[in-house]
Amino acid sequence: MKNWKYSILLLIFMCASMLNAQTPDGYPANYANAPRFKTLVYYTHHAEGAHVEFALQGIEFFKKLNYGNGFILDITESLADYPYEKLKEYDIVVMLNGYPNSKTERDAFEEYMENGGGWMGFHVAAYNDKNTKWPWLVNFLGGGVFYCNNWPPQPVLVEVDNPNHPITKNLPASFVVPASEWYQWNPSPRNNKDVEVLLSISEKNYPLGIKDVVNFGDFPIVWTNKNYRMIYLNMGHGDEEFTDATQNLLFINAFRWVLSIDKKGDPFKK
Repeated sequence: MKNWKYSILLLIFMCASMLNAQTPDGYPANYANAPRFKTLVYYTHHAEGAHVEFALQGIEFFKKLNYGNGFILDITESLADYPYEKLKEYDIVVMLNGYPNSKTERDAFEEYMENGGGWMGFHVAAYNDKNTKWPWLVNFLGGGVFYCNNWPPQPVLVEVDNPNHPITKNLPASFVVPASEWYQWNPSPRNNKDVEVLLSISEKNYPLGIKDVVNFGDFPIVWTNKNYRMIYLNMGHGDEEFTDATQNLLFINAFRWVLSIDKKGDPFKK
């Protein structure tokens, strides 16, 4: 009996030793021993129904990305609970269907971004017009103000502007994305030297819409302001946004990229 117990203990020790053995040079995988980074996802129920639908599905999308606890994921419906001193603990803030509204919330977010914070914003998270009264946000987005949109939501053919960027390098040169309400901006963010447009709606879609029809114009839908660690994606309306593998890959690429350029270092290399 003692020999049997000894053999079991020896086997357990050997297995543990093998698991903790030094990874050989050239091994292709990099396994995390702890969560790699911290993510804060913000959404609100006080929004258009289709934007709430998107946000709820977006939460599930990010929860699935966190299978195995690869990162710390916190979800909130109130940015009032996150002053700068708390916000700066997060490596990325994802805004699914809203943005800071009060001056206190806006000041905290501005300080966060100006000090190297990461942002991934969808659709209405960038909405701004004459009533928004937040000039910093307009500059942050590259100078564009909401101009017009198509209606009803519909799928569109999109084209990659820079196939060499980490976000787009494994995407097709053009592909069809699920139905959304598409915002056009004026002036186009492309006119800003600090903006890099990664994806645009193809002119082949014009006229775009059935009730509200967009007939012409530059139509970027994914871009980054190179002065910040940020990415904006125009998608985010309704319950079809996470039904397409190519668009899901775009979302994952964008999420990874914002995190990978953190001044603290790329968490995926740790």
